[in-house]
Amino acid sequence: MPKNPKAKPNDAQTELQALTEALQRERADATNIRRQHEAQIASLRTVVKSNVVRDLLPVIDNFERALKHVPRDLADNDYIQGIQGIVKQFEKTLADIGVERIATVGEPFNPQYHEAVTMDEGEGVNEVVSEELQAGYKLGDDVIRHAMVRVKLV
Repeated sequence: MPKNPKAKPNDAQTELQALTEALQRERADATNIRRQHEAQIASLRTVVKSNVVRDLLPVIDNFERALKHVPRDLADNDYIQGIQGIVKQFEKTLADIGVERIATVGEPFNPQYHEAVTMDEGEGVNEVVSEELQAGYKLGDDVIRHAMVRVKLV
């Protein structure tokens, strides 16, 4: 763009200031877009991780169910100890990626984390988890699967 030879210095300063402000707005917009993109990527990673973990939870559930029904005379069997090692390794891997098991038995009932399957009458007014029927898991503050529990009034 050719410059006007008759332009006043004040006009040049005004134009410079306007261009500087426009550049600052563009930089701020680019920074905001970058932050939004990074937040979306982090959110997507969490969603993908949660979905993969949700698909794998039935496997650990079945291992845990099998271990609950091991006959006493087989408790020290190498095969059974191997299965217990697999369950521990699975739990460690979940913990390493930030997945936590939801606390249940003895905890106050919290519908954010617990799904009450049955309710036992008691003498109190406080709802407390008395038995875990299926483990629940969370990733950060996001619940992957609610814990299925039995609740009792105490």
